[in-house]
Amino acid sequence: QVQLVESGGGLVQAGGSLRLSCAASGSIFSTNPMGWYRQAPGSKRELVAFIISGGGTTYADAVKGRFTISRDNAKNTVYLQMNSLKPEDTAVYFCYAAVVSGQYWGQGTQVTVSS
Repeated sequence: QVQLVESGGGLVQAGGSLRLSCAASGSIFSTNPMGWYRQAPGSKRELVAFIISGGGTTYADAVKGRFTISRDNAKNTVYLQMNSLKPEDTAVYFCYAAVVSGQYWGQGTQVTVSS
C-alpha cells in the first residue's frame, strides 16, 4: 500500500507561482516513477509531469519551460514548481505513483489561477 498526500494548492494571479508537494509513504522507493496529473472541470485527467528513477523527466507541451518536477528521495516527496501560471492551468492536481503492487493517486489539490 502507498499513501500520497498533496499540499500547496491555492489561488494565485496569472503570472504567479505555486509549489505543490506530494509526500509518499508506505511501500514506495526512490526507483518508483512518480508524477503529477491535472483535471479541469469537464475535461479528462491529463499528464502534467513525470519523473523516473535516475531523475529523467517528461512534461506536457502546455507546461514545458514553466513547470519543474523534482524529487527528494530522502523525504519521499515529489514537488511541482509552477511558474508563469495561466488561467488555463486551473485544475485539480493529482499526485501519482507507480509501484509493483499497482498505481496510486493522491486526493488532489485545487489550483486556481485568476486573470
